[in-house]
Amino acid sequence: MTDPFVSTAWLAEHLEDPSVVVVDGSWYLPAASRDPRAEYLAGHIPGAIWFDVDKYADLTTNLPHMLMEPAAFGELIGRLGIGSDMTIVVYDGMGLFSAPRVRWTFETMGARDVRILEGGLPRWKAEGRPTDAGEATRPATSFTVSFDDKAVASLDQMQAFSRSGTRQIADARPGARFRAEAPEPRPGLKSGHMPNAVSAPADTLVANGSLKPAETLRAQFAAAGIDLTKPIVTTCGSGVTAATLKLALEQAGAKDVILYDGAWAEWGARDDTEVVKG
Repeated sequence: MTDPFVSTAWLAEHLEDPSVVVVDGSWYLPAASRDPRAEYLAGHIPGAIWFDVDKYADLTTNLPHMLMEPAAFGELIGRLGIGSDMTIVVYDGMGLFSAPRVRWTFETMGARDVRILEGGLPRWKAEGRPTDAGEATRPATSFTVSFDDKAVASLDQMQAFSRSGTRQIADARPGARFRAEAPEPRPGLKSGHMPNAVSAPADTLVANGSLKPAETLRAQFAAAGIDLTKPIVTTCGSGVTAATLKLALEQAGAKDVILYDGAWAEWGARDDTEVVKG
């Protein structure tokens, strides 16, 4: 596969390239008490376009930041000046947290070349590279949508995977939430995990704003009981860190990985879904 990452040095050399667009995809859990929009306006990589994970989503559902309707996404992203044929470089304010979700969103909608900035904004700033304040804008362009519906698992599919085991379910939430030892951060959700799911916490896959080395990831997935040669679906609390887990699985060598967009926000809120504790 094409390397999903670019270095800060590479991006610094290509900031003026009209075929490269930088996207700030920062998003934080509510417990972090951080305002990603305010932080973007205070200082972002020069030219970076703001991508609002919560608002650039399907607002007709009460589930958080679900994928937009494809045509609406294409229209919005085109107005922001991001073309489907550009090289899109996504970063976030934690180093590697929400950027994989934004990358997955763009790829699922048909963008041809989406990369993640290695180390994200923290590394960029630590190296003394420039930032701009305020809102960056670009001329409107065309984003041609080619939606990959096979990249997204539905609730019905997840229930079938859970019963049949035809696709391994890897859960990116922290282990304590997976085991129902800690409550879910969103009110009203059951605690525990899906039947036949395995725990692969996303925060154990990242160090210093980067994925751990592929051999380390392979060892961790093997210890979790995940077979990289077989189909996998990732899930998490709301579809964000599931994308980090998906990226890590692919870097470790997995070839068939999809993502459950509804995640625990959907599964844990329903009466017709089975939940396992422990």
